[in-house]
Parts: sequence; C-alpha cells; structure tokens
Amino acid sequence: MAKKAAPAKAAARRTGMSDRHKAALAEGREQGRAVRRYLEALEQNRPKRGRKRTRESVERRLAAVEEQLAAAEPLGRLHLIQERIDLQEELSGMTGDGVDLGALEDAFVKAAPGYGARRGITYSAWRAAGVPPAVLRRAGIGRSS
Repeated sequence: MAKKAAPAKAAARRTGMSDRHKAALAEGREQGRAVRRYLEALEQNRPKRGRKRTRESVERRLAAVEEQLAAAEPLGRLHLIQERIDLQEELSGMTGDGVDLGALEDAFVKAAPGYGARRGITYSAWRAAGVPPAVLRRAGIGRSS
C-alpha cells in the first residue's frame, strides 16, 4: 500500500511553490522596489551645479521674457518662446510636491542589506550609484561588505 503525501506537501506539489518560497519571492520584490525607488529619488534630487533658482527668480525671468516678446525679431521671438516654455516647466516642477526622501531612505536602509547580499552588490557599487556613505552605514553596509 502506498503512503499518501501530507496535505501541505501535496498542495506544494500542485502549486509548484511552497508558501515559504512565495513569501521569499514577495520579500525580494519588495526589497527591489524599495531600492529602485530610493535610487530614482536620489537621481531626481541630485543637486545641480550653480546657484539654486528660487520660484521668485524664475517668475521674474518669465515676466521679463513676456515683456521682451512683444518687440522681439522673429528669430529672437523663437528663442524667447522656447525660454518661456522651459521656465514654465521649471515652475511646474517647483510645486512643492517633492518626494519624501526620508521615508524612501528608511525603506532603503531596511531593504538594502538583504537585497545587496542576495545580488552581490558591493559597497563600491552602492557608492557609484550615488548612495551616501551615511545611508550605507545606517543600513549596515560597510566597505568590507
């Protein structure tokens, strides 16, 4: 007489994956999301060279462009129109709906050690991707990792 498989083993065979395996996959996906979101936020919020422009300075320049448009030659008008479009886009990016980098950083600190260990990502690779040393230290990722 053949033995019957335990119900949990039979279910695992039917689905092909155990609950533990599914949980590990879900954890890996969540870690990957946290790392990706943080790296994208770092990229978008990377400081630019030169003096930081304020909302007021952009609005002043936009008003000056509007005044100059009326008397501009055709080629100059073309350049002013493009500058106006660029200034309007810059203003729309200053809406104050900034990303909460702190929350993304906290999620990164939790996810990065496991993600990096599983993927073989070194301290140097994290640094080259723009992650600050203080964040890596918080995550427990050292130079010897």
